[in-house]
Amino acid sequence: MSVRAEIKRLTTRDIRALARSGEKIAMLTAYDHVMAGLLDQAGVEIVLVGDSLGNVVLGHETTLPVTLDDMIRHTSAVYRGTTRAMVVCDLPFGTAKDPETALSSAIAVLQQTGCQAVKIEGGGAAAPMVARLVAQGIPVMGHIGLTPQSVHQLGGYYRHGKDVPAAQELIAAARELQDAGAFAIVLEFIVPEVAAEITQLLDIPTIGIGSGPDCAGQVLVINDLIGLNVRPAPGFTKPKADVAGIIRKAVGEYVAEVKAHPAAKAKEPAVG
Repeated sequence: MSVRAEIKRLTTRDIRALARSGEKIAMLTAYDHVMAGLLDQAGVEIVLVGDSLGNVVLGHETTLPVTLDDMIRHTSAVYRGTTRAMVVCDLPFGTAKDPETALSSAIAVLQQTGCQAVKIEGGGAAAPMVARLVAQGIPVMGHIGLTPQSVHQLGGYYRHGKDVPAAQELIAAARELQDAGAFAIVLEFIVPEVAAEITQLLDIPTIGIGSGPDCAGQVLVINDLIGLNVRPAPGFTKPKADVAGIIRKAVGEYVAEVKAHPAAKAKEPAVG
């Protein structure tokens, strides 16, 4: 009788060990069961259920309309689709505004989805929320640089850390998040040299997106990676496939096949 080896799900310790060994960490977003399973089978170490769900799946212009219920529903589906990858869930806009709100939100996410960690956007101001969750045994991933939940305050989407004061602020924020207990930090759309410096200064791994090659790992929105979009992908993304084109072609052929076999005409209604 064959015995099927149990698949071990990766943990925060495994992620830190990868970074210490010098092996880069591969992270991608997923929002549904099927995509999560494909990423897991392909060897991705971390699957992030990002609040980019709002833009990518729900059709919003920003991430702000995404609710905690949205995140719980999609994270549950993603978790069920994976067996090995670590699953991280974004805490959406307004659900981590103070330590107690963040704790309540994170507890709901972990209890209802099975995921192992949450991600909180923000610099030094987010450190108290991170510390509160970590004190309760909840792993937290930080996120600095371009933080989409603060798009209106930031005044749009642009590269961060372009001058010395901005770079110093990012470095200080990264250190505060590490000191608060974050197990990793996403560096989004940061000047590559600044991202590299932050990576060198920290003892925890950095995960870059549009921040150069020197972070401990990289993350992309899966739709941007595989070319599954109806809107233009960010400029720093180089799609590896044209899945949208494949779908359009297949559906177009299906439509043509259906149209090639006209339906029988309905009988004219009897008169009189």
